[in-house]
Amino acid sequence: MTEPDGVRLQKVLSQAGIASRRVAEKMILDGRVEVDGHIVTELGTRVDPTAADIRVDGTRVLLDDTLVHLAINKPRGMHSTMSDDRGRPCIGDLVEHRVRGNKGLFHVGRLDADTEGLMLLTNDGELAHRLMHPSYEVPKTYVATVLGTVPRGLGKKLRAGVELDDGPARVDDFAVVDAMPGRSMVRVTLHEGRKRIVRRLLAAVGFPVQELVRTDIGAVSLGEQRPGSIRVLTRKEIGELYKAVGM
Repeated sequence: MTEPDGVRLQKVLSQAGIASRRVAEKMILDGRVEVDGHIVTELGTRVDPTAADIRVDGTRVLLDDTLVHLAINKPRGMHSTMSDDRGRPCIGDLVEHRVRGNKGLFHVGRLDADTEGLMLLTNDGELAHRLMHPSYEVPKTYVATVLGTVPRGLGKKLRAGVELDDGPARVDDFAVVDAMPGRSMVRVTLHEGRKRIVRRLLAAVGFPVQELVRTDIGAVSLGEQRPGSIRVLTRKEIGELYKAVGM
């Protein structure tokens, strides 16, 4: 039961699923817990769980159980919208009957219909906005199959920057994953989200994309998730996303 002057911090951490109360007490004593920007080491500390900003090892502890954070593997041929007035298949169709309260969900970052892979869905509008805004530099990783054999210096060229019709663009990281007869598989990481940016970048340096999959957004990875499937993000993944955008 909530006491008039707040709830003991170790109880809040335990109820949030961070650790057992005994382990939470050790975290506090070890100086790993912050409340509203201040490290707390007193076990008797009481907080208002509805208002306090609580962090463990710098990662925010989410206490609002109405917040939804999902990862979806968008199949190829599906549109990145919650609804489509032309009746085309869209990610809203996938969540319509599987996620309660899906009307308030925001999709984080679009993928064109021909691209498959990781998208995030959340009802936290501020988190969605920050994850998509280039100023927060949240990295996104793609695996692309391109025509041709990739030369050794291409990564350096892409990291230096390529001029596109709407301005220069550059990648944060580039690697050749596999080579096949007449084709190559490459991994591209960048933090901007201009429309079809990966396809346009690779086409600009002479390697048109045949297939494209987004595998990572920040700390969240697609892993073995099947196309069309939805999963709830782990507590660690959620905390890392908020940390990445300063929330």
